[in-house]
Amino acid sequence: MVKKTMFSFKSNIIARQIVLITGKPFYSTSSSVPSEVRSFTKLIRHNTQERAGIVELCLNRPEAKNAFSIAFVKELLDKIEEIRSVENIRCLLVRSLAKNVFCAGADLKERLSATNEQVRHITGTLRHMCSLIESIPVPTIAVLDGGAYGGGLELALACDIRVGADNIQMGLVETKLAILPGAGGTQRLQRIVGISLAKELIFTARLLDGEEAKSIRLLNHLVPQNSELNAAYEKSLSLAELIVCNGPIGVRAAKVAIDKGSQVDLATGMTLEGLCYDRVIPTQDRIEGLKAFAGKYKPIYKGV
Repeated sequence: MVKKTMFSFKSNIIARQIVLITGKPFYSTSSSVPSEVRSFTKLIRHNTQERAGIVELCLNRPEAKNAFSIAFVKELLDKIEEIRSVENIRCLLVRSLAKNVFCAGADLKERLSATNEQVRHITGTLRHMCSLIESIPVPTIAVLDGGAYGGGLELALACDIRVGADNIQMGLVETKLAILPGAGGTQRLQRIVGISLAKELIFTARLLDGEEAKSIRLLNHLVPQNSELNAAYEKSLSLAELIVCNGPIGVRAAKVAIDKGSQVDLATGMTLEGLCYDRVIPTQDRIEGLKAFAGKYKPIYKGV
């Protein structure tokens, strides 16, 4: 069961968990998916203090460039709910195991045979999926070692931080198909790059290279791609390692203050910040931080 509180965090720390998601084409408006199209693999690696609490959600449908079929999205929703219930998670990386692509967006071959109602259903499900990613209470990083198109970019926009390699392209290309971004792209893009530029990018459906994406702050970091095609992943891991060494309650509270405060006027935002700060005052982690500073040692934060 997913905990309702935004700050709950058990003291036990797990190592980095990698959740591999595989999707196979299957069409149904039902919430159920046959067992033969479901394949999940969980691994625990790098059992070190530096990376404890880092969780990865890996897209792994390479034969379709990670395109969002109904079955694939259902699997992703299941895994997102599972991740949300992991109380000792401190940072989430969303990445692709397919080379040279993050996500191609909607499964257009599947859409060809879909009824209007089925299209409405899957679009709403994609919108819900991105909102679930956005509402995860710990920092989320979109790892872009390959292209992100349409719904794939919308998934990345739902993350807190985006890291890209310099060989990638990205864009909200839906208007080329006589539709519009339907998984939050019209709303999240404008909040990142501004209304006028968001309109231009959506109206023209043009692709951005890594340099331009970084220049308009669509990417937080742009790194040279390496021979293993995982430069963005390596950079994202280094950022995650910096995040997980900090106090988890404070980090979660900061995310709430920023996310909620960005949607209200400044005075209300300041009140929200105060409420979030009140949450950290009675914690043992706050005292541990002060003791570590005074004693000149590295603090051990337990999320309490």
